[in-house]
Amino acid sequence: MFHHIKGKITEVNPAYVIIETAGIGYEVNITLNTFSELSKLKEAFLYLLPIFKEDSQTLFGFADKREREIFSKLLSVSGVGGNTARVILSSLSADEAINAIASENVGLLKSVKGIGAKTAQRIIVDLKDKVGGVEALGAEGGMSNIASEAVAALEVLGYNSRQTEKVILNLQKENPQQSLESLIKQALNKL
Repeated sequence: MFHHIKGKITEVNPAYVIIETAGIGYEVNITLNTFSELSKLKEAFLYLLPIFKEDSQTLFGFADKREREIFSKLLSVSGVGGNTARVILSSLSADEAINAIASENVGLLKSVKGIGAKTAQRIIVDLKDKVGGVEALGAEGGMSNIASEAVAALEVLGYNSRQTEKVILNLQKENPQQSLESLIKQALNKL
């Protein structure tokens, strides 16, 4: 099975990249987030996820493992194929997709072109319990030091860590510059 590819970029555009390695050019479908990472590079390292069908073999590439993992989880949802999952991860970052699923934010998922209310709800129902492991991987990247301290303080007070993290992340998005004390007070009002 394919895990990753490393090689010279011979062509890159928002939909795919051609990576040459060992004299062979591989066409790898990418998200806009991965395109942003690759657009200035001459060489690439991408984590791969192949999709094999009766009539096609398609490679999808990702700049980081977390994006590949959430892509894989999206593929497990009925009605979500490779292209739909790619559109979701082109419109939302991996963190935004994880947080939208974990916080049951149907509106954010519906804002993605081609995703209706039923598909958004199906994604949430199918993946809400499955994004926990991905969410834990992203906790350091998604939270500032102040947010991490606020979560720790609320855990000491006996609040559920997963629920606390969601509330803190949402509050942090609303106002990223607030103090630790303010963040804790607002979180206590919402918990």
